[in-house]
Amino acid sequence: QVQLVESGGGLVQPGGSLRLSCAASGGAFSTYAAGWFRQGPGTGREFVASVSANGREKYYGSSVKGRFTISRDNAKNTVDIQINNVKPEDTGTYICAASRFSAQEMGTMFNRGPLAFDGWGQGTVVTVSS
Repeated sequence: QVQLVESGGGLVQPGGSLRLSCAASGGAFSTYAAGWFRQGPGTGREFVASVSANGREKYYGSSVKGRFTISRDNAKNTVDIQINNVKPEDTGTYICAASRFSAQEMGTMFNRGPLAFDGWGQGTVVTVSS
């Protein structure tokens, strides 16, 4: 198990940018795929992005492709997501996760509970509003 702590959420205006960070501890983070999910107000959980253990493979949800960029630094045990041109529908709680499954498979795990993952953060809230 890996402990994950997210940071970087807050209030941002439409069209602005934001960078979320997830710090890992307590496990072999560099051996896990990592990713982000989000849950908006009144909506179900949505897959945002994932990255393979070595950082070479990246996958994005269809609603964020082209605006979000995921990256990881295994030396620092972090996985970040850069959000550009934010939209009101990006509002929600962003949760970091780690998995022994592939980054591609993480994209299908949006409806799985935290116990299905090898690490699950508490989330950081992003609010997009003018």
